[in-house]
Amino acid sequence: MTYPNPDPDPERTPGLEKSGLVPPGETPPGEGCLSEAGPRETHNPTKGWSTVPVVLIALVVVAVLLFFVGYLVGLM
Repeated sequence: MTYPNPDPDPERTPGLEKSGLVPPGETPPGEGCLSEAGPRETHNPTKGWSTVPVVLIALVVVAVLLFFVGYLVGLM
């Protein structure tokens, strides 16, 4: 199986010079001028953890620790 050449052919690709370079004016504008192109965001969720998941994780950790401490005390 032969694979096509991934490089564009300058003679068949519009917007390319014979050397394969893109001439001035053919490139899109930079991202800096598109900063307000999207819809206005009115809801930005908070970053970080909520208190409920932190408390639940802490309870699970304490329960596991108590289980192992009880197991060790039972062996002695």
